[in-house]
Amino acid sequence: MNVKARAMHAEDKEERRHAILDAAEQLLLTHPQRIVSVDEVAADAGVAKGTVYLYFPSKEELLLAIHERASERFFDALLNLLGEKKAVGFDDMFLLVRTYMIDVPGFLPLAALCFGLMEKSVPMEAAAAHKQRMGNRLQAAGIGLEQHFPPLSKGQGIAVLMHSYGLIVGLWQMIHPSPLKDALSGVPNCDIFHREYAIELESALRNLWVGHMASSAGAKPAKPATRRAPVKVSRRRP
Repeated sequence: MNVKARAMHAEDKEERRHAILDAAEQLLLTHPQRIVSVDEVAADAGVAKGTVYLYFPSKEELLLAIHERASERFFDALLNLLGEKKAVGFDDMFLLVRTYMIDVPGFLPLAALCFGLMEKSVPMEAAAAHKQRMGNRLQAAGIGLEQHFPPLSKGQGIAVLMHSYGLIVGLWQMIHPSPLKDALSGVPNCDIFHREYAIELESALRNLWVGHMASSAGAKPAKPATRRAPVKVSRRRP
């Protein structure tokens, strides 16, 4: 292992931090069946094991940082989209979900894992700081969402985003392809889990968004969307 010299300047430290995250992320993709060790991450990043702990006090905080970085990419793209003058609709939102969550290898497994990590293995201060950063992004994105979807009342944009994220991760945990899913083939009442995740998610999210729009406007909820005839979500015209 070629151990790099200690980073002294802020730019160098940020570069070192991302190098460690890159190495850990690649190892997770290479070994999806297990959680990689700090020794492996240090070796692949070309730094000493102690350097990894200097940036990330625990393996769990390292995993949380990988997930947060991936989430930042989604929020950056979302805020850029919402900052545009052109109208934004459900299809635009779902495209972002596909691009930055569904189609990113390892995003959903790590997202599901991080729910448990913050409750059990991440120090309370670190978990609270993570929640605050995510809350700041949700606040900004929620405001932008309300500007493009007038039926949403003040504060409802955040609720839509939170409910959507819970649905994205929860549905993945239930029906994503896995050895267990294959083992359940032919077992009574277990064939219901053999569904195409992206298709099911789009239908479920459409229903969720239509329901939010209707409740915010004080109207009767629209008929649930289906994959054959998806319901369009109202949006503001430019």
